[in-house]
Amino acid sequence: MEIDDIKWNDDGLVPVIISDVRSGLVLTLAWANREALKRTIATRETHLWSRSRKKLWRKGDESGNSQRVVEIRVDCDSDAVLYRVAPKGPACHTGTETCFSEVLLEPKKNEIEDDGAFFEAIAHLLAILEERKKNPPPDSYIAKLYERGVDRIGKKLGEEAVEVVIAAKNEDDNELIWESADLIFHLLALLAFREIPLAKIGDELLRRKIPKAGS
Repeated sequence: MEIDDIKWNDDGLVPVIISDVRSGLVLTLAWANREALKRTIATRETHLWSRSRKKLWRKGDESGNSQRVVEIRVDCDSDAVLYRVAPKGPACHTGTETCFSEVLLEPKKNEIEDDGAFFEAIAHLLAILEERKKNPPPDSYIAKLYERGVDRIGKKLGEEAVEVVIAAKNEDDNELIWESADLIFHLLALLAFREIPLAKIGDELLRRKIPKAGS
């Protein structure tokens, strides 16, 4: 697939769907011209065309909330493009994680059985941790953890690990869910403090991958 294979509209534009590569959450629907797409490919940063301002722009130039482009895909009709990105901060100019924050129809209870909610929560938490690190509010629990450093975060992580083990020995699933959430939160806080991306953890897990039976 080449840029010239894309079916540009009469204005020389193509719609761009932008999604979070970690959670799969759709962040934005925008537009790109050839130059925006070329710059995105060259820099691996989100570049788009503003139809209202009639200009090329890079995500984050004004807000600081940039996006690292991990992958670009083109749909089967070659008339739409997908940017899969690792966002640094909220995607929407209103300060929300996604531009699609207004709900028109909610899923029924237990209708969604996949792990989408987990990955969406992780992506949201990572954005909050990064924001608190850059702009720590004085009354923020995260900011206080970061102020005290690895020793304090590590102490809390150890305490939460013990709580998970205790909860696992009880029959209350809700208790185990609650304590597991606390443990994951503090682990993510520690990794964010040390500036270790989750991709590095994923790489290590894949390196250790256990072969499937029969393979």
